[in-house]
Amino acid sequence: MRRRRSDAYARIYAAIARVPRGRVATYGQIATVAGLPGRARQVGYALHALPAGHPLPWHRVLGAGGRISLMRLDVGAGLDQRQRLESEGVRFGARGRVDLATFGWKPRRRS
Repeated sequence: MRRRRSDAYARIYAAIARVPRGRVATYGQIATVAGLPGRARQVGYALHALPAGHPLPWHRVLGAGGRISLMRLDVGAGLDQRQRLESEGVRFGARGRVDLATFGWKPRRRS
């Protein structure tokens, strides 16, 4: 079981690493790109398992509605995520959402 989870996490991390600067992806989109469709929560668990200071661009992953959606209610982490995204040129609307049509990642298929 542990090996299967670590393989899934590795695939999730590889998918997140593909999201370019200034773009965002949803948990569900990352799950699909990682070959785990329907497992958006597993993406959240994988992100939660990352050690502090890890270089993976975790901040580029948002909830389906374009909102910051953290596993724990950590206001500081949410503010950090927003600041990181804004520094990359991602803009938030008045309701705290990112327009996925404008800033959403559109991955190309890998051959």
